[in-house]
Amino acid sequence: MFLQPNPLTTDNAIGDGRVVIAFEYDGQAFHGWQQQKSGVRSVQAELTKAVSKVANHPVELVCAGRTDAGVHASFQIVHFDTKAVRTLRSWVMGINTALPSDIAVHWAGNGVGDFHARFSATYRRYRYVIFNNPVRPGIQRGQVSWNFRPLDAQKMHEAAQALTGEHDFSSFRAAGCQSRTPVRFLERISVTRSGDYVVIDVQANAFLHHMVRNIAGALMAVGSGEQSVEWVGNVLAARDRKIAGVTAPPYGLYLVDVGYPEHFGIPEALCGPAFVAPWFSREDNLPIVPTHIHPKQPVSES
Repeated sequence: MFLQPNPLTTDNAIGDGRVVIAFEYDGQAFHGWQQQKSGVRSVQAELTKAVSKVANHPVELVCAGRTDAGVHASFQIVHFDTKAVRTLRSWVMGINTALPSDIAVHWAGNGVGDFHARFSATYRRYRYVIFNNPVRPGIQRGQVSWNFRPLDAQKMHEAAQALTGEHDFSSFRAAGCQSRTPVRFLERISVTRSGDYVVIDVQANAFLHHMVRNIAGALMAVGSGEQSVEWVGNVLAARDRKIAGVTAPPYGLYLVDVGYPEHFGIPEALCGPAFVAPWFSREDNLPIVPTHIHPKQPVSES
């Protein structure tokens, strides 16, 4: 989803160097972003095959942030290097023609200077969507998480504020997380309700493996009354994953924005997913500009 309409022009030359593309995907049928052994379906494998077909040579894709099985993206960025030159319309329409229906490319452009999809990013933003109703969802199965216990979104929001700022997030990282440091700067986090839906909106310089899902699990424990508002701050201070509670399911998690310095010319995201965006004010859906630029960290999220 883009902040402004994106006309697919044919009057520009994109390529003969680094090319950047923005795209979205429904993660339900994928074993995550990263290409794996033969026969295991991944976003990277499907997109690499389609881009290589349009470029007419094998390409290597580098993404802004890996996602795990079942996790979605309404705005993901990758780059690749090529000698091929195509128009915006040719890259977008050509790649989409070669893609399965659960991935869609929306934009392509030249990578400016030393642009790198992963290391040039200044922040990542995720939304975790919870369907909070006694009856499980049918139509949105696999697109939202489900919690049948009534959740107090205001208490969840209050508890979440203990996580803002730079902290050691060891209590919220997966046991198998390969990041060299558990320290991250969490720029902003909010929890809001719209009808039967509770949305956790979080932005940081980077994320640890399972970090958002572990935060979501802890906040749901507060929202259901199982834990106090103060408990989340105590969990953070303990730096102990064993006391943080369960990991929330992947299906409600969406990568909704990746931010870059303006000179790289990457289009701004109108944060999704599309069915969630109308519930927020225009300001809530705009990209959040970090108040400070913090050291880049390797990014991994599920």
